[in-house]
Amino acid sequence: MRGPAPPAVLVRLQAAPCGQPAHPSRPTWQHGGVTAASHSTLFPQGTHGSQYSVPPSGADAVLEGLDPEQREVATALHGPVCVLAGAGTGKTRAITHRIAYGVRAGILQPSSVLAVTFTARAAGEMRGRLRQLGASGVQARTFHSAALRQLQYFWPKAVGGSLPRIIDRKIQLVADAAAASRIRLDRGELRDVTAEIEWSKVTQTIPADYAAAAVKAGREAPRDRAEIAQLYAAYEDVKRGRGVIDFEDVLLLTVGILQDQHHIAEAVRAQYQHFVVDEYQDVSPLQQRLLELWLGERDSLCVVGDASQTIYSFTGATPDHLLDFRTRHPGATVVKLVRDYRSTPQVVHLANGLLAQARGRAADHRLELISQRAAGPEPGYAEYADEPAEAEGAARRIRDLMASGTPASEIAILFRTNSQSEIYEQALADVAVPYQLRGAERFFERPEVKRAIHALRGAARFGGNDSLLDDAPDLPSQVRAVLSGDGWTHQPPAGSGAVRERWESLAALANLAQDFAAAKADATLGDLVAELEERAGAQHAPTVQGVTLASLHSAKGLEWDVVFLVGVAEGMMPISYAKTDEQIEEERRLLYVGVTRARQHLCVSWSQSRSPGGRPNRRPSRFLDGLRPGSVTTTGRRGATGPGGPGGIERGAAGSALGDAPRRTTRTPARCRVCGRTLNDAGEMKLMRCEDCPSDMDEGLYERLRDWRAVQAQGSGQPDFCVFTDKTLMAIAEAVPSTPVELARIPGVRARKLNRYGTDVLAICAGQEPDAGEDGE
Repeated sequence: MRGPAPPAVLVRLQAAPCGQPAHPSRPTWQHGGVTAASHSTLFPQGTHGSQYSVPPSGADAVLEGLDPEQREVATALHGPVCVLAGAGTGKTRAITHRIAYGVRAGILQPSSVLAVTFTARAAGEMRGRLRQLGASGVQARTFHSAALRQLQYFWPKAVGGSLPRIIDRKIQLVADAAAASRIRLDRGELRDVTAEIEWSKVTQTIPADYAAAAVKAGREAPRDRAEIAQLYAAYEDVKRGRGVIDFEDVLLLTVGILQDQHHIAEAVRAQYQHFVVDEYQDVSPLQQRLLELWLGERDSLCVVGDASQTIYSFTGATPDHLLDFRTRHPGATVVKLVRDYRSTPQVVHLANGLLAQARGRAADHRLELISQRAAGPEPGYAEYADEPAEAEGAARRIRDLMASGTPASEIAILFRTNSQSEIYEQALADVAVPYQLRGAERFFERPEVKRAIHALRGAARFGGNDSLLDDAPDLPSQVRAVLSGDGWTHQPPAGSGAVRERWESLAALANLAQDFAAAKADATLGDLVAELEERAGAQHAPTVQGVTLASLHSAKGLEWDVVFLVGVAEGMMPISYAKTDEQIEEERRLLYVGVTRARQHLCVSWSQSRSPGGRPNRRPSRFLDGLRPGSVTTTGRRGATGPGGPGGIERGAAGSALGDAPRRTTRTPARCRVCGRTLNDAGEMKLMRCEDCPSDMDEGLYERLRDWRAVQAQGSGQPDFCVFTDKTLMAIAEAVPSTPVELARIPGVRARKLNRYGTDVLAICAGQEPDAGEDGE
């Protein structure tokens, strides 16, 4: 039996040189090409996915196969222990082996151990692993499950009678509280106010203190803070009047009983003498208070977390408890797990690069991961003209990956908001790739989408009598007029939450109408409704095991062989309503979580505009500055490239009907073709010269191009600049291209516009009349 561990151990690891895979410390624990911790040849698999066909023969056998740091975790059984575990480093393996080693060595009694996780799935997985290791009888539960069990047991003694009924959902009670307060809330506002009440309760904020606490926390309240405080108080009154409690009350009441009735607290402490808390960076103040009451004056506690994966601060989670652990427990053993068994060195290098540019307290405690896998492909970077092209590009690549043998279940598309899912659902359906949504309602099952389609169906039948449509001459404007009655506006609402998500769903319908009308000029509202119903019907097919579509938040804790991170552009990553430094840094951590979901293949993409023909004013996320090939950091430092050399950048089109346009693989500084000065202004960059430098533009050609553009814009119902901007026309008139390759070199002429307008433009430049085909095709 191993004796007590030293009072404080700080394990430090040195990263391998850039471009070199990390080497194992000893051949006894590293067995070559491993994948993720749960799929690794490092961890022998028994039947049915079990880690062992039979439990290990004894305590020492439990330690076999652990790397040096995991072994340190497993054998540090005395005093407080803090495990700082990076993504993919086998933290669950380390803590389950720790518990099992303690039990098998006779140091821990199974019934005296409480392991706390954040999801029922994770708790079940932990119990299964412990059984495989021969440590049955250990309690592995969520905070709420453990608290509820204690509350049900002690309520008759502490309060008397039966525990009040726990409500499943708060929204109806919040609606009743709003009615009692004579405050009108729509469905989105109900969800947002409910979220504020939940945040208040997990941060132990009473109604009277809500307004001040929200200001201090920098929360963007969905309504006037005084109104929310009033609704919060009314909600508590409604709840008490009906004799029910909610999810957060389970923790609050348990805390109250343990604080006020010492004999009950001592009974709990006699039962549980050793605690393990996973995902400690996500603990709320209320959960931390409950943990402290469970512990009492003891310090038999092991916490596991990674401040760089804190992505739920909007719910009240804070990494401060993890970061302050050594302050609260000066004699703690601290072990850092940085050997990444999940991802290739190339993916790990990008993840490390993201955090290297981070700021703030969590960034000061970042972990530098060291991949234990063989080298893989470089992360790919793809730029597209618009969002539909981005979705189509991802779908085509996924189809090709599946054709070459990659299972659909090992591929994921991750995005920032659930509203982005619909365009990828459609793109995958178009190429017959099965998919599944995780952590979000299917687009056509969202309540606001159902209501909107119902309203559109009514307008299609009785639109002649609807005054809303009097000033709507075409299909897109008719759709916008109908949707405006359900909350759609030209500008998105401020802040985040349900109101924003509902607007994004309605905006997706408005955009779909715009695209549908562009493809079918004589389309009616009835035609659009039929199209929507056909799409909805196709997407209501039985759930299949396919490509995973998930938001970055819902992807936490998961992993795939291939990950597509899409929409990684300013305004979406970081999200537009992230304003403060803390909010920006949480967005960076969210992208870090997305990157570290990939085992081998990672593709990061963005689009220059939302819709086809839109203004190409989007730029890649600032988080990629200095990391993607050809970019520099905001301080001008040349971007680092991953081990094995720089990755290529894909522009999102494999070629052109007019010929293969040259693919730009790097972004070098633009310089004036007349004087050589570096150009920074977007207009000057399109002209490839300074505004003041002499121009050799063919004025007659420029006017012919403008006349042609006006015809194209009128035919498609778009503003002139959506065809080509004035600057692009000036650049064409100065260059007078004669081939598709020469035309493609002009900034502003992307692959999609080259395909659509190239033949006409080259004909005009050659002094000929363009073809009379629709849209210049």
